[in-house]
Amino acid sequence: MANTNDIVIKEVVTKCDIRKFVKFQWRLFKDVPTYLPPLMLDEMTLLTKKNPSLEYCSLKMWMAYRDGKPVGRVAAIINPRVNETWNKKQVRFGWFDFIEDFDVCRLLLDKVIEYGKQNGMTTIEGPFGFNDMDKECWMIDNYDCRQNPSTLYNPEYYIRFIEQLGYEIKCRWQQYKVPASQPVPDKVARLNDLIMKKYDLRILRFKKRKEIMPYAYKFFDTLGKSFSILYDYVPLTPKETKYYIGQYFPFLDVDFTNLVVDKDDNIVAFGVSLPSLTEAYKKANGRLLPFGWFYLLRALKKYDTIDLMLNGVHPDWQKRGVHAIYYAEMNRNAIRHHVGPSYSNPQIIGNEAEKIWRTTYEATPLVTRAVFGKDI
Repeated sequence: MANTNDIVIKEVVTKCDIRKFVKFQWRLFKDVPTYLPPLMLDEMTLLTKKNPSLEYCSLKMWMAYRDGKPVGRVAAIINPRVNETWNKKQVRFGWFDFIEDFDVCRLLLDKVIEYGKQNGMTTIEGPFGFNDMDKECWMIDNYDCRQNPSTLYNPEYYIRFIEQLGYEIKCRWQQYKVPASQPVPDKVARLNDLIMKKYDLRILRFKKRKEIMPYAYKFFDTLGKSFSILYDYVPLTPKETKYYIGQYFPFLDVDFTNLVVDKDDNIVAFGVSLPSLTEAYKKANGRLLPFGWFYLLRALKKYDTIDLMLNGVHPDWQKRGVHAIYYAEMNRNAIRHHVGPSYSNPQIIGNEAEKIWRTTYEATPLVTRAVFGKDI
């Protein structure tokens, strides 16, 4: 236990503690119009033994209190697979939220650093989750921008405080707002036809969600290989893969799940989007009952906005223009469904997918995000 300027730091131990830990952000951001509450069930699953990542990751959590009231929280994560793959000794901070008080920020990060040093770590980075399927990276501009369920909200003072503590940006991501129904550029359409004929590729088209399921494990295999060069990425374990298939595949939209396969039915590229769930998440306010399920299911059926969730190309097929195939297919489906705007997930600045938005389509930069770190 630490005490500085009447701030008390307590470790999160019991299930009741974890519930308080999860609920803290609701209290902190309740008056912020752009804050998007996550689902309580999802958060509790990620931070307890139900999360398959905890079979190999270590986790510690703390909350800060002043006068008995919570004023901050943080999680410390050590992912040995990340450290082994990238030759690091890194402790991660995540689930890091706090009132506008520099001492609260400093004391919570001090606990993460202390835990990291105790376990032989030499650097600290974040915000990260356990793996790249979890929320990561803070906004560093346009703090009032629209959020989607897969992104973190943070106010400006988070960045100001962490930079005061000597943390530096380690990697940047960019999100874009794209008119989804803009015409497919002629050069993209022509290039796609040439590429598909040259390499004997085809786009899978589905009528029912159950038709997608046989490709679930192939999808995650290609995802892992296509993301392998991205910052701090490691492939999911078999149990993690099974978990995320159960989490996401039942909700996929057949028209916006675009898989490109070769002549042997191997997935060489993919682009997955979902009808926007932003307004449904706001209405659910973190709870599936009594009406949260209704809001979410309705949003999946009636929509005019989509979120561009995941996209990638197998390393053996990169730099052949294959990215453009699934982008154009999503574009055509958006036109067919009269979709207005679409919002991309954070893309690491400079990778092939981010370059397409920046150079080929009419896209507006929405927000830049970053992770921060330093030696400890």
